[in-house]
Amino acid sequence: MNFEQDVIARSEQVPVVVDFWAPWCGPCQSLGPVIEGLAEKASGTWELVKVNTDEHQDISQRYGIQGIPAVKMFHQGVVIADFTGALPKPQIQKWLVENLPDERKEQLETYRNQLFTFQHSEAATKLAQFTKDHPDVGEAQLWLAAATVGQHPELAIEAIQHTHRSFELGEDVRSLADLMTCEEGGQPKVAEQIEQAQTAMKENRFEDTLQALIQATLLDKTYCNELPRRATIALFRLMGTDHPLTKQYRKRFDMALY
Repeated sequence: MNFEQDVIARSEQVPVVVDFWAPWCGPCQSLGPVIEGLAEKASGTWELVKVNTDEHQDISQRYGIQGIPAVKMFHQGVVIADFTGALPKPQIQKWLVENLPDERKEQLETYRNQLFTFQHSEAATKLAQFTKDHPDVGEAQLWLAAATVGQHPELAIEAIQHTHRSFELGEDVRSLADLMTCEEGGQPKVAEQIEQAQTAMKENRFEDTLQALIQATLLDKTYCNELPRRATIALFRLMGTDHPLTKQYRKRFDMALY
């Protein structure tokens, strides 16, 4: 075995799963046939390399192997996932599904990162096409709902009802749909801010949306079943902690709450 060639270099073309084992290791004997069987049925989506830790102590030390069996997934020359111990087959299958690089996942991540920016409309259009091409990717349906909830709140609600994935994401979409459909009267100053937030959200003006929601929170955070608070938190979570608007307005929102 040539580790640099069989694992590092090869992982530039296809993910390589490395099973660190030893002949004297009982759990290794249990794990080996299971992961080897999965590799045989992988149809080239990933490859398996077995490393005998007794024979390759330098490699074991290089990757910090302290207990075996230890399994590491290499992609483009680096470890992207690992586990230790003889996991049962269903857990290994789940680990593979969650960690194997997927061109569709990478594409979806690109669109997701473009949402709530100046590229929002373009990303939403691409997401719509992506969901048509890949109807089995449930998370894409949710992100499309998040991208278009300002224009189509009813369709967004329908979308989250047809997928069971990502409970938090679904709840955030629901909170923004509640914002777009809120018609509660009373307290004219709060209602005015909610209307401004609705208009801004419909036009993808997310900074203006946040400003109006934070002002509504200052006036009455309990309005319409705590809508100002819920919608602001939902928007922050959808944008992500590193988004410039989250960084700019999160502290202001926290102050509005207390």
